[in-house]
Amino acid sequence: MTAVSISVRRQAPPPPLRKHGDTPILQLNEMPQLVQACFHGDADEVRALLYKKEDVNYQDSEKRSPLHAAAYCGEAEICDLLILSGARVNTKDNRWLTPLHRACCSRSDDAVETLLRHQADVNARDKNWQTPLHVAAANNAVKCAEYIIPLLNNVNVSDRAGRTALHHAAFNGHVEMTQLLLEKGASINAFDKKDRRALHWAAYMGHVEVVRILIQHGAELNCRDKQMYTPLHAACCSGQISVIKLLLELSVEVDAVNSFGNTPIHVSCLNGQDVAVNELIMYGASLNSVNNKGQTPLHFAAASTHGAMCLEILVNEGANMNVQARDGKTPLHMTALHGRFARAQTLIQHGAIVDAVDKSGNSALHIAARYGHELLITTLLAHGASPLKVVEHLLRSGAKANITDADGYTAVHYAAVNGNKLALEMLLDATASESLNRTATLPPNTPLHLAAFNGHDEALAVLVNNFMNLDVKEKKGRTPLDLAAFKGHAECCEILILQGANIMVQDDESKRTPVHAAAYNGHTECLRTLLQNADHKEIVDCTDEQERTPLMVAVSNGHVDCVLLLLSQGANIHSTDIFGRTALHRGAASGHEECADALLHHGAEVNSRDCHGRTPLHLAAACGHVGMLGALMESGSPPENLLDNKGYSPLHWACYNGHDSCVELLMELKQLKEFNGNQYTPLHCAAGNGHDTCTELLLETLGEAIIGKQDGKGRTALHAGAFGDHCDCVQMLLAAGSDINKMDALGRTPLMFAAMNGQSSVVEMLLHNRADVTLVDDDKNTALHHACIHRHTPDALLILEKLDDSDDVLNFANNEQKTCLHIAGRHGMVPVVQTLISKGASVLAVDENGYTPALSCAPNPQVADCLAIILAQMLPFTPGTTMRSGRLDITSSPGGSRNLDTSDQGSVGRNLQDTRELSGSVQSSDSEFY
Repeated sequence: MTAVSISVRRQAPPPPLRKHGDTPILQLNEMPQLVQACFHGDADEVRALLYKKEDVNYQDSEKRSPLHAAAYCGEAEICDLLILSGARVNTKDNRWLTPLHRACCSRSDDAVETLLRHQADVNARDKNWQTPLHVAAANNAVKCAEYIIPLLNNVNVSDRAGRTALHHAAFNGHVEMTQLLLEKGASINAFDKKDRRALHWAAYMGHVEVVRILIQHGAELNCRDKQMYTPLHAACCSGQISVIKLLLELSVEVDAVNSFGNTPIHVSCLNGQDVAVNELIMYGASLNSVNNKGQTPLHFAAASTHGAMCLEILVNEGANMNVQARDGKTPLHMTALHGRFARAQTLIQHGAIVDAVDKSGNSALHIAARYGHELLITTLLAHGASPLKVVEHLLRSGAKANITDADGYTAVHYAAVNGNKLALEMLLDATASESLNRTATLPPNTPLHLAAFNGHDEALAVLVNNFMNLDVKEKKGRTPLDLAAFKGHAECCEILILQGANIMVQDDESKRTPVHAAAYNGHTECLRTLLQNADHKEIVDCTDEQERTPLMVAVSNGHVDCVLLLLSQGANIHSTDIFGRTALHRGAASGHEECADALLHHGAEVNSRDCHGRTPLHLAAACGHVGMLGALMESGSPPENLLDNKGYSPLHWACYNGHDSCVELLMELKQLKEFNGNQYTPLHCAAGNGHDTCTELLLETLGEAIIGKQDGKGRTALHAGAFGDHCDCVQMLLAAGSDINKMDALGRTPLMFAAMNGQSSVVEMLLHNRADVTLVDDDKNTALHHACIHRHTPDALLILEKLDDSDDVLNFANNEQKTCLHIAGRHGMVPVVQTLISKGASVLAVDENGYTPALSCAPNPQVADCLAIILAQMLPFTPGTTMRSGRLDITSSPGGSRNLDTSDQGSVGRNLQDTRELSGSVQSSDSEFY
């Protein structure tokens, strides 16, 4: 029997930053005095503290600064003081919220005006990609929005979910904000990633005035999202009757269907919105429309949790009660399936057919019996269903107990899955035991499996006497004992073991035993039953396909009671799997400290290494389990060599994954302050992945000892940070004295790395710190070359801003004799080409192929050669003058005709002689031209 599937209730979007409860500075008295002064709004105290050199860029555990606090509290004067004292106006907390976000959240328009005056970034995004305008729109900060919008290029910028500021204003019902955004050019039909418009959200939330404004500005009434929901569907989902009336008065499509075939009246019944159902019927909604599964609104009303009143309305309005869906189920079947007793009575009283069967041959009585709805069974029997006990009557009437359904299941299977002991006894008495043991013709899930999996111990006790093989396997190779152990049914395990079930049988997928299954899910009683009844004590260390023991899987999942039981039974704590990992390795990786404590108490080896040479210390550090790391460090003396097979220490792993608490703890180990092993240092790991807190800890603790270290390719941590666009890390490294012009093994500087990877913010920062733009790598490429080679126009323009018109860098040629103008032209970088030429880059420089920048724009050498021929023909000559281009002679004869010597077509244009630029007139007076 199959349950009907009904589409789920539509969910609202999570609102953006909210004012109340959003700033979790819980213990204000523990904060620095500067932060407290910001919250108290005491500008004089702030001045005094700033005079005392209080840290203006202090960050709490969530990286919020005093400027965040002042902006949130709307203290414009304090914001001004902090910024003038060096506070970073665009600093971000760990949710990437800037002070401008905070000010918009609390509708602090004075603070917003102050922040904007100090160049606050109006396009800054938090982790949900929401800009300050999104936050202002969500919180009805109209004045703040008025300050921000003129500074934006686009008011339709979307967040991570694809929602614009208009979406958020509409969702929250902010009429004035909606009006402002529309006046400033917000797109009325902008849609989010689910194709939902602002009208969808306003309708869903019932903001009738916002809906009215959107419609007045041209919103499409019957617009649809990705699942084809209209605004009317959305309003009906949440029962927003005012919006429903407005939309219906405007003649929207009352029977519009979504991608599931559901009309607005379907979704109203699904969500129990009886008032909406009434309104839709008044406007002519179809009572008997069917969706893709053939279900009517009455099917939904019969099944849904709150659909009772909807069902009453539909029945009274004359809805057809006996419509069968594609699976053959009627609304009465739905009441039986979901146990809706009162609704079943209503349907029967109005003429529902009691004995109608679905495509599986099940009547409503069958379904009610299957799901144990006793009141429904009584009701159905009282209204004409068979008054006899179904099973007993059928058996006495000669029905075959071993007959199978379409899936091969017999009545014994169904009785077993529901634990019906009495029915099982009757069925087994009427069934030959040979038929139960005929595994080739029956489904792999035997009645034994079904009873054991569902914990029906009484039914299982009846079944075990009728099966010859208690270790029969289902399709994944699991025995009934394995399933009982996996689900934690200790009584079932005991019954099976006492009847001779084998504890050591392995499944076919992972080769696990029932002992593994019990340990995996933490079923201590099952595990105890299995261990106490085992013939061999070695079962405590049995292994699966990957040589994992029950102790390992128990530790991996944090089941400390199972761990203690296994240890008390003599489990080997030093056993390793195929990767060489012990149970302690798994505890370190999963962070289950109680399990690890138990292992350590029983003598687990802290310094054991897996196949990669990693100890539990490595795994705890890599996974960020600081408590576990501390316990491991305290339990024994770490070895002098803490490097894995690739030369990485636990400190490397903690820095690579940004676990600053682990970094701080590991810095106490003297072994990790000496840089042996892999030349890619922990500082490289931290800076290369943008973990600024880890970077700061390393610099504070190790300083000069680590700042200049180079990896195997000669790259410093500054190279790594520049490559990944990690501005905060780059800033710290520069402040700590990292060589800004350090070259790696290929001669590349951090500026080149940033330029070649398109990291504009880092490029700008490095240029601001006077990175040398004239340096060239081993291929004679400058940073400007790299920006052009990788087509990063913004980076190239930033570098060009730093160059004077007389700078030789403009015409530096690399190993291929290409200048930046050659490369920029080849890649179609129009702004870069314009800037290069305006600054004096030579348009006549020739590369190794003899091409000028103009010829480099050609898509291939053949086109370049053709272009050279055409350009040569276009150039004016006096009689008798010959211009040579490689082996191509273009000669003007006295008669004015031109002769082409094309003896070598392959070299056309490749050695075009460098000529001077024409000035003023068509013909040049330069003697070299003639």
